[in-house]
This record gives sequence, C-alpha cells and structure tokens, in this order.
Amino acid sequence: MATSVLVKQQVVITPSHPTPNHILQLSALDSQLFLRLTVATLLVYKPSNGVDRASITNNVKSALGRVLVPYYPLAGRVRSRADGSGLEVDCRAQGALFIDAVSNSTFYELVRAPKRTDQWREFLSLHVVDVLEGPPLVVQLTWLSDGGAALAVGISHCLCDGTGFGQFLSSVGQLAMGDRGLDDMNPKPVWSRHLLGPMSSESTCVSSLNHPEFRSVADISGQRVNPNLPSGYYGNAFVFGCAETSVRDLTVKGLGYAMKLVMRAEERVGDGYVREVVELVSWNQYCVDSVCTLIMTQWARHGVDIDFGIGKPVHVGPVYPGKICRLVLVSSVPTLIQVSIAVPSSVVAQYLYFLENIYAKI
Repeated sequence: MATSVLVKQQVVITPSHPTPNHILQLSALDSQLFLRLTVATLLVYKPSNGVDRASITNNVKSALGRVLVPYYPLAGRVRSRADGSGLEVDCRAQGALFIDAVSNSTFYELVRAPKRTDQWREFLSLHVVDVLEGPPLVVQLTWLSDGGAALAVGISHCLCDGTGFGQFLSSVGQLAMGDRGLDDMNPKPVWSRHLLGPMSSESTCVSSLNHPEFRSVADISGQRVNPNLPSGYYGNAFVFGCAETSVRDLTVKGLGYAMKLVMRAEERVGDGYVREVVELVSWNQYCVDSVCTLIMTQWARHGVDIDFGIGKPVHVGPVYPGKICRLVLVSSVPTLIQVSIAVPSSVVAQYLYFLENIYAKI
C-alpha cells in the first residue's frame, strides 16, 4: 500500500512572549553557500497505549512557542545583506510552521530503510528549498495508523549546525515534558556570531593552498571547533579537514591507511586553521567543493533523540536520504550505529553484494 499522509492543520507558531525586533548578522561560516539549505530530520516513535494524541500535539505546539522566545531568530526570516557580503536574520517574530497530520503508514514501515530518496517526503509536507524564501523552521507531527508517531523537523542549516540543532530539540523536549521552564534551560542559547567573523574589516591575504577542501574533488570530514565559543552557541561551528590520496594508494594500502589520513586531517583543525577558513569564506567567497565528494557526518553526539511524551525515538535519520553519509546511534541498542546513505538505483545490487561479502569476512 502506498504511503499516504493527510495534513489536518497547518499553523504558524510565534514566540509565546515578546521578542526583540532587530536584524542579526550571521557569521562567515553560517553564510557559506553550501549551508544555504534545509536539513530535514525524521524521528520515529513506536506505538504507545493510551496516548492522548490531542494533548501530546498541543504540548509540542506549546513547547515550540515557548522555546522560540530564547531561540527567537528561528522565528525570523533569513535574507541576504544589502552589500552581498553574507546573510542576516530579520527578527520580527514572523514564526515557525507547525503541521499536524495522520498517515496510513505504520511504525514498522518507517523504521525500515526507504527504497527511494523521496519515500518519506510527505512526512515533511513543506520543504523549504530556498532558505531566503520561507520559514527557517518547519515541524510536522504525524500520527501513524498503528499508534506510532513521526516527528519531522526541517531547519535552515545556515542558522545552526548539528550540535546546535540537538541543543534546540532537547529544549523542545524538556519544555513539552514539563521537566524545565525557560529560566531553567541548560545551556541557554547564545547568538554571538561575531566570534566566527573575520578578524578585521579589510581583506587579508590567506592562501587556499593549505585548504584543499576548497579545490575540486576532495574527501572531506567535518569537525566542530571550539575557539573559545561560549556554552549554548548554536551557530555553525565546524570546518572541513581534508584527507587527500590517490586511488592507487587507497586501494593498495587499505582501510587502516585511510583512517590515518582522516585522523591527520582532523589534527590539523585548530584555532589558526579555523581563522584561515573564516578569512577565506569572508573575503574571497570560497566554497567547499562537494562534487564527487562523500561527506560523512556524526550524529551520535547531537542529542536529537528527544522524548516529548511518548518515549524516545527508535529511529532517527534524514527525511530525504542523500549523498551525505550519516552515522546515528541506535537508541534501543547504544552499542550500535546506524549508517544512512543513498546510492543510485543502478548500483544497489552491487553495493549490497559488496557489503555482504565484506561483512562475511569480518
């Protein structure tokens, strides 16, 4: 049976209390072209007996309204600066979008790997393709036919990275459960995007030769940095380290060699490296080249497995699987990691054959 999702209600959620009306500048790292997209995450919850759907839905809506007070930039609208130097947020409490829906799908169908990259698209009915043309935050709660639930969250990547997203979702869960109030949030969200801006108001000479991630065909792994960032900072605070090698060396020397390359690339990422990247993307408009590149991201420490009244999710993954490879902890079995990646349909059989043969030899 084909998946069907019926939207019952769409409502704009604004901050529950007055918030500042002003313009906030996004950082140089936030404004990078490859981050001007929506990251859509799907959390799937198993069926629970005696759940009051209306009450749970209202709790989530209420929690969103309250969390948007300290996180009020997420209720604003992203736009380009007048001088074209980057992005900014117009904060006037325009609001986030909440969608209440039901589906004929079951919990057990959603925890299986989808056959197509668009299979779960309806679980986030509004996908903001252009972050300059829609709300930066969209949340959809879909109740499944067997009593399970799916929570899909679409958020503009230019406003926060994975760690910041986990921090935000954790606050939503705490407020929905009544565990904490706004005054008790820990950590409290911190904007301070100037901390990852250029050091001066004039262009400085920084060579891109030391940053192969800005050249074509790079193998890159993201690493979050901490150049004295305050607790609660939820902006993009990661740069790419680059591990370069030849096909021949990778084939002959094997997995251990590749792991050492990645570890060395990560070791290079220090405060000086980060500052060089900030200068490059600020003044020279450099952009990470993602063509012919496998990007891997670690979700295990992002804390996105929130409980809003029906337990923790059994599955956490992307709404739209793509070329980004995501590593996510399996909440029911903490020692396991789920790997999520999409491959072209023409090579699925070969890909599975490779995995099964490699696995059989371990």
